Parts: sequence; C-alpha cells; structure tokens
Amino acid sequence: MSLRSAIQPQITAAITSSSTRSLRRGIVESLRQVRGRPHRVRYFHQVDDPYSHLAAQLLEPLLERYGIELEVHLVSPPTDAAAPDRDRLVAYSRVDAARVAEARGLAFRDRAAQPAAELVMQATRVLATARSPRAFAALAPRVGEALWDGDGATLTSIGRQGRTTVSDVAALLARGDRLRARLGHYLGAVFHYGGESYWGVDRLGYLEKRLIDVGAQRPTQGSLLAPRIEVSDERIDAAGLTLDFFFSLRSPYSYISMPRTYDLAARTGVTLRLRPVLPMVMRGLPVPAAKRMYITLDSKREAESVGLPFGRICDPVGRPVERGFSLYPYAVSKKREQEYVLAFCRAAFAEGIDCGSDAGLRQVVESAGMSWEAASQHIDIDGWRPELEANRAEMLAMGVWGVPSFRLTGPAGSEDFCTWGQDRIWMIEDEIFRRCGAGA
Repeated sequence: MSLRSAIQPQITAAITSSSTRSLRRGIVESLRQVRGRPHRVRYFHQVDDPYSHLAAQLLEPLLERYGIELEVHLVSPPTDAAAPDRDRLVAYSRVDAARVAEARGLAFRDRAAQPAAELVMQATRVLATARSPRAFAALAPRVGEALWDGDGATLTSIGRQGRTTVSDVAALLARGDRLRARLGHYLGAVFHYGGESYWGVDRLGYLEKRLIDVGAQRPTQGSLLAPRIEVSDERIDAAGLTLDFFFSLRSPYSYISMPRTYDLAARTGVTLRLRPVLPMVMRGLPVPAAKRMYITLDSKREAESVGLPFGRICDPVGRPVERGFSLYPYAVSKKREQEYVLAFCRAAFAEGIDCGSDAGLRQVVESAGMSWEAASQHIDIDGWRPELEANRAEMLAMGVWGVPSFRLTGPAGSEDFCTWGQDRIWMIEDEIFRRCGAGA
C-alpha cells in the first residue's frame, strides 16, 4: 500500500465526518453569539442562470420564515474550468430548471434559448439598484421573469437603471466573484452560511434544517420551503421500458445513486442497462480544487440522506479506475455487474480501500460475490475501452456530459427522457409512472 492510499482515507474521513461538521458549526455559532451578530446568509445570484431564478423566488419566503440577515451578491457565470462543457450545461440547465420548477410550484419556462446579452445587462443594472436585500428579494423574481420572457419593456418599467454603468456592473460582478471563490464555490444560486455552501433549491432544505437547529426559525412557521424530493416505495409493471444508467467508478454521486437506481428498477420492472464511462478528469475535462471540495462535502450530506456510508476515500482516479473497468466485462459475464460496480465505489468512497491494488480489487470482487482466482485472469486487459468510449459519445449526444446520467426509453413512439444527477432519480420515477398511466 502506498503512503498516499494509507493517509488519504484518514484525511477525508476527518474532513467529512459528522463530528467535524458539528464541531465546526458549534464554533461558528459560539463566535456569532459572542460577537452579537445575526444569522447572516449570503446568496450569490447569476442573472442569466435559470437555477438562480428559481432560488430568487424563495428569497422573500426565506426572510419571512427565518430570522436571518440576507446578504446578496451578483456573480458571473462559472469559469471554463468549472463548466468544461458550457454549451451543454447551459442548454440542460434550462430544461432541468423547468422540470424542477413544475415539481416545486415555482415559475420557469424553457424557451429553448438564453436571453440576449443586452437584456442580461439591462436586468443586471436593474438589480444593482436594489437598495436592500429585502428590496432585491422582491425585485429579482420580477426581473427574472421579464428577462426569460425577453421582455425589455417590462424590465424598463420595473425599475430605473439609474447611473449604474457597464463598468459599474463589471466591478460589482468582480466583487461577487471574488467572495464566492473565497468561500469555496463557483456557481450561481448558491447560499452560504457559517462556512458551508448550499446550491440552489435542491440544497436549500439543508440550510433550512441548520437554521432551525440554531433557533433561527420564526414562531408559527411550518414545514421546509424546499424539502428534499424523495422517491417512493411504490411498485408498478413497467417491463416495457428501458433505463440506461451512465456512471463512472470515480464519481461519488454515481455511488450514491446506485442503490436507489437498482431499487427503482426492481420496483418497476424496467430493464436497467449499466453504461459505464471514464471519469471527467480522465476524459480531459478539468475539475478545479474548489469544485472537488464542494462535491466531496455535498456528497457526504447526500449520502447521509439516503443512509449510505461515505467519507473514507481512496481516490481511484487513473490506474485504479482502469484496472477496475478491466474486470467489468468479467462481472457482466457472471451477471454480477451491478454488485461489482457498487462494491468498487463503496470500497473507494466509504471504506478507504486502494482499488488499484490486487489486494483491494480482491476485496471488491469477493464482496460482489465472484471468485478472485477467476476474475484475476482478466485484470489489465484493455478490451473494455471501446464500450466506454461508445457510452461517452452516446451520453454527449443526449445533451449531458457528466455522471450519473439517465435515459428512459419506451414504449415505442415515445421520446427519450434524459436527466442528469443523483438528485434527479425522482424525475425518472415520475416519468416511469407517467408512461405507465399511474401517479407516482
């Protein structure tokens, strides 16, 4: 075992542990109380980001429900390093935001195009005139609606742009970008409180629970504004449908999605097809340090929410992933591919096992119910690469670029339904039930 593979799981376990998080939160709250400061929530708004438009619709309710001081910052789109496939990201974001809006009772309609640059600048200048966070919270949803409708006249009527110049906007965005980077994030629609970031309406519920824990909820307030959308435990006969599951062995979100994806297939009878791809970084797409850290901490929260162990990480990037995939065809031949990839990811992300070593792979193989003696004859044979490349090309053709991604097909004549993210399994379930004529 290398020094790195021995030390890394200890470090990541400490960073991601619930005890460390509780200690960190306790220190934050103690310092806040000693200094007599309010519960300050920072919010980063990207004007032409559909997820920011959704988040903006919850700012006023958030202020009504919790005793917080809201601090708003306008920010630019993510850098190329943080958004390596920008065109697909932008197009997919609109489709996904429209689906999320419908599910959560928010407003957003995908018009199949981004707003014109001049309208984005006009909207930004209008928002820059907001004199207080509460004014911004009231203004932003109206501005966003007009922007996404392409309605410059309404933007003009909403508020005067005053003396806010293009250079003023550039300076304002630069300040927001610097603060966002200093706090460890890179996207719009991000909330930040006490050292932790929460992206969009999908993670707002975590922030709400934390505010409730520290006594910031106002009296007589009810349930969360943005609770996690869960899958059901219902069963249905959807044997005529097929679900393609695109995943990688280095993706913590792929690991978190595996048990629920398997369960969904078992409950509905859809034909589940595993579609492995190489990790983004091994496909030449960068993953900046801030993005890696946020994904790690966010994965811990998500894993806890679905009852999966996570945190003792021995990063399988590079040779471990390649060796792991070299055994994948053998696992398929034994009809143990589901068990095998789950065992590999569990070993890498929860057990701190070096999956690039023979000893580590042996644990994975035997955990998946296969013979190490037989499987070891297939290690380091490169026959798996064409399949993964074909899966990558097919995934990109679907309009997504990362994992886990999903494609639901069938019955004959129906359009494919594609989505991305372990927190979108509920969408797949809803679509399965819709196509079978039942309500999820």
